[in-house]
Amino acid sequence: MTSRALSADDLSPGAEQAPEHRAASGHRQGAAALFAQPLAPILTAVGVAILIVSCVLFARSAGLVTALWGAGGLAVAVWLRSGRGFTYDLCFGGLIMAGVLAGEFLAGNPPRFSLMFTAANMIEIIAAVVLARRFAPTLNLSTVEGAARFLLSAAVVAPLPAAAFAALMLERMTGADPFLTFQTWWFGHALGMAVIGGFGLALTRRHLLMLRRPWRMIEAVGLFAMLIGACALVFIKSPVPLSFVLLPLMLLIAARFRVMGTATALLIVAVFAVGGAMAGQGPYVQGHERAQAALLAQLLVLFGYTPTLLVAALLDERDRLADRAKAGQRRAELASEAKSRLLANVAHEIKSPVGGVIGIGELWAGGQLGPTTASQTEMAQMLVKTARQVEALAHDLLDVARAESGAVKVELRPTDVPGLLEDVRRGAQLRPEAQGLRIETLCEGDGLVALADSQRLTQVIGNLTSNAIKYGASGGIVVLHARRSDDCVRIEVVDRGPGLSPEKQAQLFEPFNRLGLERSAVEGHGIGLALAKRLTELQGGAIGVTSTVGEGAVFWVEMPLA
Repeated sequence: MTSRALSADDLSPGAEQAPEHRAASGHRQGAAALFAQPLAPILTAVGVAILIVSCVLFARSAGLVTALWGAGGLAVAVWLRSGRGFTYDLCFGGLIMAGVLAGEFLAGNPPRFSLMFTAANMIEIIAAVVLARRFAPTLNLSTVEGAARFLLSAAVVAPLPAAAFAALMLERMTGADPFLTFQTWWFGHALGMAVIGGFGLALTRRHLLMLRRPWRMIEAVGLFAMLIGACALVFIKSPVPLSFVLLPLMLLIAARFRVMGTATALLIVAVFAVGGAMAGQGPYVQGHERAQAALLAQLLVLFGYTPTLLVAALLDERDRLADRAKAGQRRAELASEAKSRLLANVAHEIKSPVGGVIGIGELWAGGQLGPTTASQTEMAQMLVKTARQVEALAHDLLDVARAESGAVKVELRPTDVPGLLEDVRRGAQLRPEAQGLRIETLCEGDGLVALADSQRLTQVIGNLTSNAIKYGASGGIVVLHARRSDDCVRIEVVDRGPGLSPEKQAQLFEPFNRLGLERSAVEGHGIGLALAKRLTELQGGAIGVTSTVGEGAVFWVEMPLA
């Protein structure tokens, strides 16, 4: 718990009213935001009125209900993008309601119908805003989840209560078929919400920047001209259903221009499909009344083409993930380069003083610096041994840094694998820790000639053999085994030691990871296997391990045949 000193404001009579003051402050901020930029709300209300007049005059299909309604989509898109807060919402909602009512009157609807339609539209718009804020709070149509949440909440669910209200009211006022009214309202308003609302939310600066390049602009003009021509053919000229012709174009637009392009394409298709049906043109008018033809066009756009918005969102999301992956890879590469430079610098700085220590230690141990006792000679020899271990570590560090930076050059040429294994065996047999351990070579078949850098491959097999001697000596034998496997030579270093668990096998080739043996009597630095892996890969080969606890381990290297 924390405490603070009471101020005069805390003791004032208004201190207990802080929540109310904060609410009032929020109201003032919302109103200030609205009046600071009043142009957008006012233009939205004007746009809503214009869309209402256009739809009422040209898109009525079921009595007084229109087959395509764009006013709700425009209002919802601007409302969601402009701001929030109780006062802001109240003022913005009031402007939208005024625009809806003005549009209804301008379209020639009688007062009672205008008031009823205004109420139904406001129910729908407010429901869409509330549901979108609740279930799609990011308002990001460039993700599959964001696009799906917006379409389901704002386009599918929000028009339902308004459609039910309008159907009941029109049945009482005019005796209209409530089912026909309900479905026409629902599909028409859902279409407008998905198409125009989706377009309003998809219109972002990032998408507009795509069109700054001349070739992209030319490509966009060409694709949308093709789409308009195809829509005119399918929905106006053709007496037979050819709607499948548009799907490849829609997918191509989604692939090239992502969400904004797809939302624009859906708007074009919706206008042609519903407008053609309302004008008595196209494949849906034959044998159907105008309301039924408009309903078929609505269903086609909603369920046939609107899902392409999800495809575009998926592609947009993939682009962002790819960009993040590239940025992460670049950061990892820079970090790896910095680490390699550090390793190289440290190793280089270590080599000179360590060489001096080795020289002094050898002179001391040889008595060339003066008479020494037996214990002094032993200490000098230990000093030389330790310094040589540090020198070997410095060499390994340099090799690791060079390998990771690509500075290691390999000369691939035919390499006799049996001879290489015999050289490794002889060198390993001379190691002090190999005393009492049998090291054997086993070569199966002829033609065991690999395409490799003999020096680097010897270094790799030597590292694996050294590890087998240090960690698998309890088995009493180490086998260097070579054989042909498909189009490569497989070299195996087999020991019968304690083996490795799957968890330890997964960490084997990590630099400086000694798998918990840091405090054991076995010497090592944990970089030999990491270096062996990198050198093998530089030669175009592969390296791995097969092991079972208690049954030893098999380290294998596969190199291409010469």
